[in-house]
Amino acid sequence: MIRLSAIFIFLVLVVSGMAGQEFPERPEPPRLVNDLAGVLDPAVESTFEQELVSFARQTSTQIAVVTISDLGGYDAAGYAFQLAEQWGIGQSDKDNGILILVQPKTSEQRGQAFIATGYGLEGVVPDAVANRIVDQEMIPRFKNNDYAGGIAAGVSVLMELTRGEYTADKYMERTDSSGGLFGGLGIIVILFIIFLTSIGRQKGRHSSIGHDLPFWVLLSMLGSGHRSHSGSWGSFSSGTGSFGGGSGGGFGGFGGGSFGGGGAGGSW
Repeated sequence: MIRLSAIFIFLVLVVSGMAGQEFPERPEPPRLVNDLAGVLDPAVESTFEQELVSFARQTSTQIAVVTISDLGGYDAAGYAFQLAEQWGIGQSDKDNGILILVQPKTSEQRGQAFIATGYGLEGVVPDAVANRIVDQEMIPRFKNNDYAGGIAAGVSVLMELTRGEYTADKYMERTDSSGGLFGGLGIIVILFIIFLTSIGRQKGRHSSIGHDLPFWVLLSMLGSGHRSHSGSWGSFSSGTGSFGGGSGGGFGGFGGGSFGGGGAGGSW
């Protein structure tokens, strides 16, 4: 009986150990950016790290980025939550951690991305907002193999949301897909004005609208830019995957934050 119990305990420990190996160990020395899939240029990864460390020092919010080639049979959500919990991203008294998980697309598997939010940030970054960040800021770039740009775009929005520069509702309003419709109508109107102006000039008539066309075109560009889904917010230039330049030394380590299932993701 004692021998059977010992064997059972041994098997439990072995299975537990195998399960634990599905998730990467907490990085040592501590890092906020861990490109385990190898999709980032080392210089870009280093710049991302500096910026996120600087942000964590200024706000105490920890935004971690992990790229990984294999989710070990998990879906992106389950993997992200368990990894974030095991690493303890965020502060234990604030639960203000965020994990951006990216599994790159290959010929054998679809790409997946997920944003997991700690308990303390679920109101600041609701699931609908996390979903829109993934769908509109990140995945369009990932489809072009621009992983640096997609990550930068997502991180930039998360920084500004958690810093309180605008609310979740404001972000949803600014990225409403209906903006594309209005932008398209604006272009049609401008082309129609140009057409009418051209006819007027051909008939020898002078149009004040014609003289003001550059101004109207500029207004249209500014209007469409206001609703742009480009993901270029704040100090990030997400189109090139570059940052505004963080400062200071290394990351001191995760603070033991908890996650309760908040977040969203998508695939391509």
